[in-house]
Amino acid sequence: MAGTALKVLQAHALELGPQPHDSGPWTNWRLTRDSDGVAWLLLDKAGSSANVLSADVLGEFEAVLAEIENNRPSGLVIRSAKTSGFIAGADITEFTSMRDPIAVEERLDKAHGLFDRLDRLKLPTVAVIHGFCLGGGLELALACDHRIAVDGARFGFPEVLLGLHPGLGGTFRSLALLNPLTAMDMMLTGRTLDARKAKAAGLVDLVTEERHVRAAAKAAIGGTLKAKRPSSLTSSALNLPPVRRMVASRMRRQAEAKAPSAFYPAPYALITLWERFGNDPRILRREEVRSFARLIASDAAQNLIRVFLLRETLKKLAGREHHVHHVHVIGAGAMGGDIAAWCAWQGLSVTLADVSPKPLGAAVKRASALFEKIGRKRTDIRHALDRLTPDLVGSGVAHADIVIEAAPEKLELKRKIFADIEPRMKPTAILATNTSSIPLQELREGLARPERLVGVHFFNPVSRMQLVEVVTHDRLDPEVEAAARAFVGQIDRLPAPVKSAPGFLVNRALTPYLFEAMLLVGEGMKPEEVDEAAERFGMPVGPVELADQVGLDICVSVLEELRAGLDWPVPAVPDWLTTKVAEGDLGRKTGKGFYEWKDGQAVKNKVDAEPSQETTDRLILPMVNMCMACLREGIVANEDIVDAAMIFGTGFAPFLGGPMHYARMRSSSELQARMNALANEHGERFRPDPGWKTFGATAPDTPHPEPA
Repeated sequence: MAGTALKVLQAHALELGPQPHDSGPWTNWRLTRDSDGVAWLLLDKAGSSANVLSADVLGEFEAVLAEIENNRPSGLVIRSAKTSGFIAGADITEFTSMRDPIAVEERLDKAHGLFDRLDRLKLPTVAVIHGFCLGGGLELALACDHRIAVDGARFGFPEVLLGLHPGLGGTFRSLALLNPLTAMDMMLTGRTLDARKAKAAGLVDLVTEERHVRAAAKAAIGGTLKAKRPSSLTSSALNLPPVRRMVASRMRRQAEAKAPSAFYPAPYALITLWERFGNDPRILRREEVRSFARLIASDAAQNLIRVFLLRETLKKLAGREHHVHHVHVIGAGAMGGDIAAWCAWQGLSVTLADVSPKPLGAAVKRASALFEKIGRKRTDIRHALDRLTPDLVGSGVAHADIVIEAAPEKLELKRKIFADIEPRMKPTAILATNTSSIPLQELREGLARPERLVGVHFFNPVSRMQLVEVVTHDRLDPEVEAAARAFVGQIDRLPAPVKSAPGFLVNRALTPYLFEAMLLVGEGMKPEEVDEAAERFGMPVGPVELADQVGLDICVSVLEELRAGLDWPVPAVPDWLTTKVAEGDLGRKTGKGFYEWKDGQAVKNKVDAEPSQETTDRLILPMVNMCMACLREGIVANEDIVDAAMIFGTGFAPFLGGPMHYARMRSSSELQARMNALANEHGERFRPDPGWKTFGATAPDTPHPEPA
């Protein structure tokens, strides 16, 4: 593995120092010396596409340090032998077994000792960084005297996304090196800095091109590379206890707005560390270990680690073979236009068709606004717009590798479109539909090649929602399904394979949640009270507001389709809701639904009353119950796909690990008893699905993908 990676890197002209045949007895590290006596240490984690600081990597690092200490070179340069980047962080798969805080502290103390030894080496040390340098990888780099970034490198502390904070010295080393506000922002948000911003912040000493790396490393070792450091006056002021207390209080208020402390304790633990020990690195080092150990043993962290592994599981389903170059999208409405824009942003050539110029113009305008918002360079924005071509006559069909139909949810309209475009498509092209609820068995009627029809169901807004349901049917060519999943991965989205059935998975599970919210409002609850109950549970947005965002007409339409297509004992749509839709009060898109909407925001009154458990259960349990129905019916393959799809498709409380994981935490017997009680009081729609009878006896699959 190491030799292969080195050859690849050399082919890409990366400067790796000398490469003698004998470079040490280690599996993951290669240590060589050049004619100037400089040691070049390369990390090439065996069997992985990216470097991670696993137990075996750290174990070998101890031996490497001993070799360097015993045979001291004139300087040490640490590099990655992976094309993917420097070090992606710790091996997250090892975190799932860390439930004993004392054992975690012992393990962290040992790893801290290694980084401290690197920090104390009596010779110049340089980390040369390309690609991603994250988490533990950044902490290792911070233990070096100098950091040189190859242009394009990115730096970050993503631990907060796992319910943690840095645990290998990242707190005290970043706070000592950077302006404390910059260091805290990186650790609290998980945002990455590109190489130029990292240089401006003082995180790296130099940004250079690959061809200049060797000279830059020698300059650092020779003492001629001078590092920029933040203003000592600013740092000193922020280290005054009264100032830290004031700033920490503001940080807590800002964090509470995005990550409530009841659900996500890590940001607040980090703020407390800085507030109490920010001016004493020695104590901060000790307390960092203790705090990390407490956090990683918590349910919140373990569930967020599970979410990370679920994401990696979906990424693996995408595969790595990408063959789509040209996408043709039919329908320039909100979904079709945004799908086209996202594909263009991801580097694909896109033609966007509609029956009139007006929606095409509106779609291009929205695309331009999106690119301005997410683009870093003017050239990137211009190139993305150049790749998006309005196509009134539909000429792009003949050249497309995948044709995505995103017309309104009308069966006959979609069939008419298919009849028109199928004869003009390339024989190898994929015919994809973005239908949100119509079974593909109905859509495929009349097709000459039904085996090439697949569902690719995006969620709104396309640029933010990571999930795409890849919908299969019993006549689908397996190669087309695999190609569709690969396409989803190619555009940086997560594919969730689901079988064709009314509502598929996400809409089928989400509809009972939305409908129950409407029934609660009909019973006299204020919309704000209903939303508060869901948000206190951990949902990112309440169901009433979400229904307004989706559009009440669409919600009613999907509900009626599911009532017709499923044996689902829910009441008919209330007359008052039908009237509201008929009068045009559809939600955000018309400015009024359950809420008034101003500047894209719902106008809400403050809620003082604490939501009842009854209200919360009426909202959440029908959604969890429908997930079980989809699992029992084989709409999805396993619990992991259900949990991943609901988290990344609906925002289901990530700190709970997904609806099926939540059900296991709450216990199947308790859930069934609660649902039966609700059914006796409110109707058969709450009756537990038969799948719960065997649920408690089966163990969930633990997602353990390749760590990188």
